Amino acid sequence: MEAFEDENPFETEVERNHSDTSSTSRVNVSEPVSPPIREFTSPPASPTERRPPFPSPGSHRQPQAYKSDFCCGRDQWLHSGEDVEVLIVDALKTSLNSSSPYITYVIRAGNAETQHRYSEFESLRSNLVKLYPTLIIPPIPSKQTIGDYAVKQAKAKEDAALIARRKRMLQTFLNRMTRHPILSNEHVFHRFLDGEVSWTEVLHSPPVSLLPKNILKAPSHNPTDQSSLSAYAALPNPSTAHPLRRPDQRFLDSEVFTNKFAAHLSGPMEKVTRRTMKRWSDYAQDHAELGATLNGFSLNETGQLATAVEKTGQAIDATYMSTTALLQDLEQNWAEPLHEYSQFASIIKKLLAYRHQKHVQYEMTQDSLEAKREQLEELEKSEREARRLEEALGRGRVSRLGASQSLAQPDEEGARTSESAEQDDPSPEPSSVYLPPHPGPNPVRRRAPGMGFLNALSYTLHGMMDVDPETARRNGITKTRETISQLEDALHLSAQDLKYSSSTIQADLDRFQRQKVADIREMTISMARSHRDWCKKAEIAKIPDHLNRVPEDTANGTAATGRRDSTATINGR
Repeated sequence: MEAFEDENPFETEVERNHSDTSSTSRVNVSEPVSPPIREFTSPPASPTERRPPFPSPGSHRQPQAYKSDFCCGRDQWLHSGEDVEVLIVDALKTSLNSSSPYITYVIRAGNAETQHRYSEFESLRSNLVKLYPTLIIPPIPSKQTIGDYAVKQAKAKEDAALIARRKRMLQTFLNRMTRHPILSNEHVFHRFLDGEVSWTEVLHSPPVSLLPKNILKAPSHNPTDQSSLSAYAALPNPSTAHPLRRPDQRFLDSEVFTNKFAAHLSGPMEKVTRRTMKRWSDYAQDHAELGATLNGFSLNETGQLATAVEKTGQAIDATYMSTTALLQDLEQNWAEPLHEYSQFASIIKKLLAYRHQKHVQYEMTQDSLEAKREQLEELEKSEREARRLEEALGRGRVSRLGASQSLAQPDEEGARTSESAEQDDPSPEPSSVYLPPHPGPNPVRRRAPGMGFLNALSYTLHGMMDVDPETARRNGITKTRETISQLEDALHLSAQDLKYSSSTIQADLDRFQRQKVADIREMTISMARSHRDWCKKAEIAKIPDHLNRVPEDTANGTAATGRRDSTATINGR
């Protein structure tokens, strides 16, 4: 196989078969494996240069490609050249078309507004994974664990904190989709944002309805292509654990790096973050209780002491409020993006596993093709030997036939002489012909009980099977040649898929790396800013000096040092 070329489909827009045309689309596998390129004009100048937080504080925004032809209104809005943003403005409880209530999220994309529940977000993502098996599809928030359902039971789906967290992370998912150079052009995503389209209708119409059950036996560049299903059916279905004879070092390095990245995120960083968040939460709760206690205590005192205790309680309350704000910032700008990137690590692992299976598929198809070619050579060799043997036997029969004809001429003359003699001297014919008696069954070779049925079954099977070796050999040659032809087509398609998958996955990994660096940078800056704001606590009005504080000595012209003198208290000064 030729060396892989670095074909980056993310540099320009990709021509994609949309829902309304993909049912009749056909892909010519003889064309280059790279996706066709569409020309773009220069984008119009954005009216504003502001950069609001997106998808959440700590995420990187890239300029969106501009195009002039659109498939729908949502596509035109997404590629208008402006700094667009999809918002989830509300979460409503409803039981529409369902026997039990559920939470639906109100999505606003420009002037369009629609509602979707969590399961529909999940189906959107799962179908995009099948439509684009070589791209990094952004994650959605994880489902609730069994422990959450066990603790909260029926109220698990109505948890306000869970709903608020899902709103933020689902909005992040949608905005990452709008900023992706390829996924933002998918018409299925456009219809998801359109409030006038039924999502059930989208799931039962092309291209979603044309998706195969096994994406390994479909083209990588367009899994909905129906024109080459017979050729892909000949491809094997390897496992992710199958080793490679000639692995690509680039993707081996990517696997090692991804495993390390996932180990850091899902291991120490998330554990320490959860522990830190819990301790900050306990700290805030303790200050809330302490502030309430001090405020209550101030009501039992009078004068300056009551004022001092009350203002101390206010300071503790301010610490509680600033700590609560710090917790919210850390949750939104650090903990949630951190969990999202741990999900990204799992997604990249699956993406590399898909590419690994495609490579194994190519090598296994090569092995099968070589084995079939060797088998065909053996069959053709046997056929040539059989023909030479048959020609040799034919020449032997011709020579024996000529010799027998030369010997038969004097015998015919003798036969005619004997016939004339018999006519002259006739003799009486015998009255009957002697037949020897039937010997009967052989007592030594007596059949065992039940052997008659087995012999009959064997005779029947031999009758059903083609026992002619010449016919079987020729049929085997014909079938092997047909299999070789199918495997050659399958190997060609597998080579194209491997080349396309390698180039596209590598390009998307490069894009993701740039996004990750920018996101983690903004996450760390946001964390530092949150801690800085927490340190700037609200100022409390000045508390009057305590009665025991030493006043300035105006008589001596010296000022008090500010330290309390214990002897002054004892002496009553």
